Amino acid sequence: MEQQARIDKWLWAARIFKTRSLAAEACKKGHVTLGGAQLKPSRTIKAGDVVSVRKSPITYSFKVLQPIEQRVGAKLLPDILENVTAPEQLELLEMNRISGFVGRARGTGRPTKKDRRALDEFAAEADDTLVFFSDLDY
Repeated sequence: MEQQARIDKWLWAARIFKTRSLAAEACKKGHVTLGGAQLKPSRTIKAGDVVSVRKSPITYSFKVLQPIEQRVGAKLLPDILENVTAPEQLELLEMNRISGFVGRARGTGRPTKKDRRALDEFAAEADDTLVFFSDLDY
């Protein structure tokens, strides 16, 4: 009989997700596909399947070499999966890393220290050039 494993357990065991519940949640949200079809957490996979996992900002693709359900050491991962992610996706990830705004979209959320300093500097320059109506001669 051919060896099979649940997709949520395999994603966790192959260290693609930190916890099994995160892997199951990703499946439920439609972030995990097999041949373009969304997978439920209980779906079984077998050796040779190519699983796509969308983790913002890119979609990773992994070829299942060995369907396992027990987590293994990181050194054993080459026996479990093969990363077949498209080079364009990896390039997109690198571009996103270089931009420095991986965690949030620019302009949203709390400003970083660098952003705050730039804002303070801009405000100081604006105060120097600001003219008040009370200062004008009528």
